[in-house]
Amino acid sequence: MAVKPLTKAELNKKVSEASGVTAKDTNAVMSALSDVITQHVASGGAITLIGVGKIESRDRAARTVRNPRTGDPIHKPADRTPRMVFAKALKTACNE
Repeated sequence: MAVKPLTKAELNKKVSEASGVTAKDTNAVMSALSDVITQHVASGGAITLIGVGKIESRDRAARTVRNPRTGDPIHKPADRTPRMVFAKALKTACNE
């Protein structure tokens, strides 16, 4: 049974109801949290959310990839990509 993904507005509403904080304040906090996580991870830092997991960025080496339409090789330069490693507690909860 698939559960539909939460939109930002739905997530804000659920957090507001669970915490007893107004929806306006919850929205401000969630937006600030998103900004802080983005800035910190983009600068090379990592963030650990207890019970959820760890968000970090990883460097990827330059490599050659193929164009799926033509099969031609394309050089892809080195870059940094975000990565999330999920906590064991969250993995266990998903399988119960």
